[in-house]
Amino acid sequence: MADLLSFVLLSFSSVIIVVNPLAATLIFVSLTGTMDQAAKLKVARDASRFALIILLIFTIAGGWILQLFGISIEAFRIAGGLLLFGIGMDMVYAKTSRTKMTATEKYEGQDTDDIAVMPLAVPMITGPGAIASVIVLMNEAMVMSIAAIAIVPLAAVTAVGITYYMMQNSEIIVRRIGQREFRAVNRLMGMLLIAIAVQFILIGIRSAFPILTGGPT
Repeated sequence: MADLLSFVLLSFSSVIIVVNPLAATLIFVSLTGTMDQAAKLKVARDASRFALIILLIFTIAGGWILQLFGISIEAFRIAGGLLLFGIGMDMVYAKTSRTKMTATEKYEGQDTDDIAVMPLAVPMITGPGAIASVIVLMNEAMVMSIAAIAIVPLAAVTAVGITYYMMQNSEIIVRRIGQREFRAVNRLMGMLLIAIAVQFILIGIRSAFPILTGGPT
Protein backbone atom coordinates (compact mmCIF):
# COMPACT_ATOMS: atom_id res chain seq x y z
CA MET A 1 0.00 0.00 0.00
CA ALA A 2 2.85 2.37 0.84
CA ASP A 3 4.53 1.57 -2.50
CA LEU A 4 1.31 2.29 -4.38
CA LEU A 5 0.84 5.62 -2.57
CA SER A 6 4.43 6.60 -3.38
CA PHE A 7 3.84 5.69 -7.02
CA VAL A 8 0.63 7.76 -7.11
CA LEU A 9 2.47 10.80 -5.76
CA LEU A 10 5.38 10.28 -8.18
CA SER A 11 3.10 9.83 -11.20
CA PHE A 12 0.88 12.84 -10.58
CA SER A 13 3.70 15.17 -9.54
CA SER A 14 6.04 14.29 -12.41
CA VAL A 15 3.42 14.42 -15.18
CA ILE A 16 1.77 17.63 -13.93
CA ILE A 17 5.10 19.37 -13.40
CA VAL A 18 6.53 18.45 -16.81
CA VAL A 19 3.29 19.39 -18.61
CA ASN A 20 3.45 22.69 -16.66
CA PRO A 21 -0.13 23.98 -17.03
CA LEU A 22 0.80 27.52 -15.95
CA ALA A 23 3.47 27.90 -18.63
CA ALA A 24 1.12 26.43 -21.24
CA THR A 25 -1.54 28.94 -20.19
CA LEU A 26 0.82 31.90 -20.57
CA ILE A 27 1.82 30.72 -24.07
CA PHE A 28 -1.87 30.23 -24.87
CA VAL A 29 -2.56 33.84 -23.85
CA SER A 30 0.24 35.17 -26.08
CA LEU A 31 -0.92 33.13 -29.10
CA THR A 32 -4.64 33.94 -28.81
CA GLY A 33 -4.41 37.60 -27.85
CA THR A 34 -6.20 38.80 -31.00
CA MET A 35 -8.98 36.18 -30.93
CA ASP A 36 -12.49 36.56 -29.57
CA GLN A 37 -13.65 34.50 -26.59
CA ALA A 38 -15.35 31.79 -28.67
CA ALA A 39 -12.22 31.24 -30.75
CA LYS A 40 -10.04 31.10 -27.63
CA LEU A 41 -12.26 28.45 -26.06
CA LYS A 42 -12.14 26.38 -29.26
CA VAL A 43 -8.33 26.54 -29.35
CA ALA A 44 -8.14 25.51 -25.68
CA ARG A 45 -10.52 22.61 -26.25
CA ASP A 46 -8.80 21.36 -29.40
CA ALA A 47 -5.28 21.72 -27.96
CA SER A 48 -6.24 19.80 -24.84
CA ARG A 49 -7.96 17.04 -26.83
CA PHE A 50 -5.01 16.52 -29.20
CA ALA A 51 -2.50 16.64 -26.33
CA LEU A 52 -4.46 14.07 -24.33
CA ILE A 53 -4.78 11.70 -27.30
CA ILE A 54 -1.03 11.84 -27.95
CA LEU A 55 -0.17 11.37 -24.28
CA LEU A 56 -2.53 8.41 -23.88
CA ILE A 57 -1.16 6.75 -27.03
CA PHE A 58 2.36 6.83 -25.60
CA THR A 59 1.07 5.81 -22.17
CA ILE A 60 -0.54 2.68 -23.59
CA ALA A 61 1.77 1.80 -26.49
CA GLY A 62 5.03 3.49 -25.49
CA GLY A 63 6.66 0.23 -24.40
CA TRP A 64 5.84 -1.43 -27.72
CA ILE A 65 7.18 1.57 -29.60
CA LEU A 66 10.48 1.25 -27.73
CA GLN A 67 10.64 -2.46 -28.54
CA LEU A 68 10.00 -1.69 -32.19
CA PHE A 69 13.12 0.50 -32.28
CA GLY A 70 15.13 -1.87 -30.09
CA ILE A 71 15.43 0.60 -27.19
CA SER A 72 15.63 -0.82 -23.68
CA ILE A 73 13.50 0.71 -20.95
CA GLU A 74 16.66 1.30 -18.91
CA ALA A 75 18.20 3.38 -21.71
CA PHE A 76 14.96 5.31 -22.17
CA ARG A 77 14.64 5.85 -18.44
CA ILE A 78 18.13 7.37 -18.26
CA ALA A 79 17.55 9.45 -21.41
CA GLY A 80 14.19 10.62 -20.07
CA GLY A 81 15.77 11.52 -16.75
CA LEU A 82 18.44 13.60 -18.50
CA LEU A 83 15.74 15.32 -20.55
CA LEU A 84 13.65 16.11 -17.47
CA PHE A 85 16.78 17.34 -15.70
CA GLY A 86 17.36 19.83 -18.54
CA ILE A 87 13.75 21.01 -18.43
CA GLY A 88 13.99 21.40 -14.65
CA MET A 89 17.18 23.45 -14.96
CA ASP A 90 15.49 25.73 -17.50
CA MET A 91 12.58 26.19 -15.10
CA VAL A 92 14.88 27.00 -12.19
CA TYR A 93 16.68 29.62 -14.25
CA ALA A 94 13.38 30.97 -15.65
CA LYS A 95 14.08 30.02 -19.25
CA THR A 96 11.69 28.66 -21.89
CA SER A 97 12.75 25.05 -22.37
CA ARG A 98 13.96 24.19 -25.86
CA THR A 99 12.07 20.90 -25.56
CA LYS A 100 8.86 22.82 -25.11
CA MET A 101 8.69 25.46 -27.80
CA THR A 102 11.22 27.47 -29.77
CA ALA A 103 10.81 31.07 -30.84
CA THR A 104 10.46 29.89 -34.46
CA GLU A 105 7.62 27.53 -33.56
CA LYS A 106 5.84 30.29 -31.68
CA TYR A 107 6.20 32.63 -34.66
CA GLU A 108 5.02 29.97 -37.12
CA GLY A 109 2.11 29.10 -34.83
CA GLN A 110 0.85 32.68 -34.98
CA ASP A 111 0.82 32.56 -38.80
CA THR A 112 -1.42 29.49 -38.99
CA ASP A 113 -5.07 28.92 -38.19
CA ASP A 114 -4.46 25.67 -36.36
CA ILE A 115 -2.29 26.73 -33.43
CA ALA A 116 -4.16 24.24 -31.28
CA VAL A 117 -2.09 21.35 -32.68
CA MET A 118 1.20 23.16 -33.18
CA PRO A 119 2.61 24.60 -31.00
CA LEU A 120 0.08 24.27 -28.16
CA ALA A 121 -0.72 20.53 -28.11
CA VAL A 122 2.78 19.66 -29.36
CA PRO A 123 5.29 20.50 -28.01
CA MET A 124 3.94 22.92 -25.38
CA ILE A 125 1.56 20.60 -23.51
CA THR A 126 2.74 17.18 -24.71
CA GLY A 127 6.45 17.53 -25.26
CA PRO A 128 9.26 14.94 -25.16
CA GLY A 129 9.49 15.28 -21.39
CA ALA A 130 5.84 14.36 -20.86
CA ILE A 131 6.10 11.46 -23.30
CA ALA A 132 9.23 10.14 -21.58
CA SER A 133 7.55 10.43 -18.18
CA VAL A 134 4.44 8.41 -19.05
CA ILE A 135 6.43 5.67 -20.80
CA VAL A 136 8.78 5.23 -17.85
CA LEU A 137 5.96 5.40 -15.30
CA MET A 138 3.85 2.88 -17.19
CA ASN A 139 6.77 0.46 -17.32
CA GLU A 140 7.09 0.70 -13.54
CA ALA A 141 3.33 0.30 -13.09
CA MET A 142 3.23 -2.93 -15.12
CA VAL A 143 5.40 -4.72 -12.57
CA MET A 144 3.36 -3.44 -9.62
CA SER A 145 -0.39 -3.96 -9.96
CA ILE A 146 -3.47 -3.24 -12.05
CA ALA A 147 -4.23 -0.29 -9.79
CA ALA A 148 -0.81 1.19 -10.56
CA ILE A 149 -1.38 0.74 -14.29
CA ALA A 150 -4.60 2.78 -14.02
CA ILE A 151 -2.75 5.58 -12.21
CA VAL A 152 -0.57 6.66 -15.16
CA PRO A 153 -3.35 7.46 -17.66
CA LEU A 154 -5.28 9.08 -14.80
CA ALA A 155 -2.27 11.31 -14.12
CA ALA A 156 -2.14 12.23 -17.82
CA VAL A 157 -5.86 13.06 -17.88
CA THR A 158 -5.48 15.15 -14.72
CA ALA A 159 -2.50 17.12 -16.07
CA VAL A 160 -4.23 17.92 -19.35
CA GLY A 161 -7.50 18.64 -17.52
CA ILE A 162 -5.78 21.19 -15.28
CA THR A 163 -4.19 22.77 -18.35
CA TYR A 164 -7.56 22.99 -20.12
CA TYR A 165 -9.20 24.55 -17.08
CA MET A 166 -6.42 27.12 -16.76
CA MET A 167 -6.58 28.01 -20.46
CA GLN A 168 -10.34 28.42 -20.18
CA ASN A 169 -9.80 30.88 -17.32
CA SER A 170 -6.59 32.38 -18.68
CA GLU A 171 -7.73 36.00 -18.47
CA ILE A 172 -8.47 35.70 -14.73
CA ILE A 173 -5.19 33.86 -14.08
CA VAL A 174 -3.09 36.40 -16.00
CA ARG A 175 -4.66 39.25 -14.04
CA ARG A 176 -3.88 37.56 -10.72
CA ILE A 177 -0.42 36.15 -11.41
CA GLY A 178 2.42 38.52 -12.22
CA GLN A 179 5.78 37.63 -13.72
CA ARG A 180 7.44 37.56 -10.29
CA GLU A 181 4.94 35.05 -8.90
CA PHE A 182 5.19 32.94 -12.05
CA ARG A 183 8.99 32.76 -11.82
CA ALA A 184 8.82 31.78 -8.14
CA VAL A 185 6.33 28.96 -8.78
CA ASN A 186 8.24 27.86 -11.87
CA ARG A 187 11.52 27.62 -9.98
CA LEU A 188 9.94 25.57 -7.20
CA MET A 189 8.43 23.17 -9.74
CA GLY A 190 11.80 23.04 -11.50
CA MET A 191 13.53 21.91 -8.31
CA LEU A 192 10.95 19.15 -7.85
CA LEU A 193 11.35 18.08 -11.47
CA ILE A 194 15.15 17.91 -11.10
CA ALA A 195 14.74 15.62 -8.08
CA ILE A 196 12.36 13.38 -10.04
CA ALA A 197 14.80 13.34 -12.99
CA VAL A 198 17.68 12.26 -10.76
CA GLN A 199 15.50 9.49 -9.36
CA PHE A 200 14.70 8.28 -12.89
CA ILE A 201 18.42 8.24 -13.76
CA LEU A 202 19.41 6.39 -10.58
CA ILE A 203 16.76 3.71 -11.12
CA GLY A 204 17.81 3.35 -14.77
CA ILE A 205 21.47 2.93 -13.87
CA ARG A 206 20.62 0.49 -11.07
CA SER A 207 18.51 -1.61 -13.46
CA ALA A 208 21.06 -1.52 -16.27
CA PHE A 209 24.10 -2.14 -14.05
CA PRO A 210 22.92 -4.18 -11.02
CA ILE A 211 26.54 -5.00 -10.17
CA LEU A 212 27.00 -1.40 -9.09
CA THR A 213 24.47 -1.88 -6.29
CA GLY A 214 25.65 -5.34 -5.31
CA GLY A 215 22.82 -7.10 -7.13
CA PRO A 216 23.10 -10.19 -9.35
CA THR A 217 24.75 -9.66 -12.75
